[in-house]
Amino acid sequence: MKKIIVTAALFAFTFFYSQKNQNYLEVSYGSVCCGPSSDKPVISFLKEFKRKYQIKSLEILIQKGMGREGEYTLYVGTDFLTKNQRSRLVRGLTATVSNQNNNKEQSSKGNVSFDPSVTVSQSDLAQAKNLTIYKK
Repeated sequence: MKKIIVTAALFAFTFFYSQKNQNYLEVSYGSVCCGPSSDKPVISFLKEFKRKYQIKSLEILIQKGMGREGEYTLYVGTDFLTKNQRSRLVRGLTATVSNQNNNKEQSSKGNVSFDPSVTVSQSDLAQAKNLTIYKK
């Protein structure tokens, strides 16, 4: 009987705490008329950041279907980063987004927005529709 209770408790603990991250940074891609900008600069920065700081896994979620022209939002998990790594990630994302907005090819192309002071919690994302793990 004790083994069953211990096994059930272990299973419940694993099930409830399987979510890796609880806090996310939000990078939004909007559109003006001709679709949103590419996510390539941000994703390449995140891959380089992961390689440079030897982070095993950097959780990135994507929420598609935010508008008629294909707007979407990326959510980057920050719970397993140290304070120094998180501040460097925020600075790097801010610079990458700023460069992407300033160097876009067409004036009608959409903008990328990132607010470093906004942290989205996992409970906020629980009600989000069209939310999947980013894979490319």
